[in-house]
Amino acid sequence: MILNYSADGVRMGELITGQAATYVEEIWVETNQRYEIMCITRDVQRVVAESGITDGLVLVNPMHITASCYVNDLEYGLHHDIMKWLEKIAPFHGVDGKDGEEYHHHRTGEDNGDAHLKRQLLGQQVTMPVSNGRLHLGNWEQIHYAEFDGQRRKRILIKVVGVV
Repeated sequence: MILNYSADGVRMGELITGQAATYVEEIWVETNQRYEIMCITRDVQRVVAESGITDGLVLVNPMHITASCYVNDLEYGLHHDIMKWLEKIAPFHGVDGKDGEEYHHHRTGEDNGDAHLKRQLLGQQVTMPVSNGRLHLGNWEQIHYAEFDGQRRKRILIKVVGVV
């Protein structure tokens, strides 16, 4: 049921009621490169449509500490610029380059200290609105998966919460 609220003829908001529900699906990705950005909007929209939820929120979480989900324009020059910016702030070899001190995380035997920092900079996950059974995106908004330690299978959790 949809109830519209107004005051003095000005629309104030909308209350949407129904049976509460959640729907969860995991999708798997494997990037060709160690560092890669891919648009996953269609995958998220498919899950939202399959959920049967008409109004609510969708959470998109990469489920890995070296990857990020974020919202921005689907423009490949921007993907390049984001990766260059992240590499400048958190370079692969450490903040002082090849000849400087490595990340302390590498003392564990790992070589992905930069990937952890890049994820912190770009963010972990996104939560987006769902209206009329579809993603409710603004102009140019697309959901992206950014990988900073790729070339292996990783999962993305998509959880839709709302009313049916």
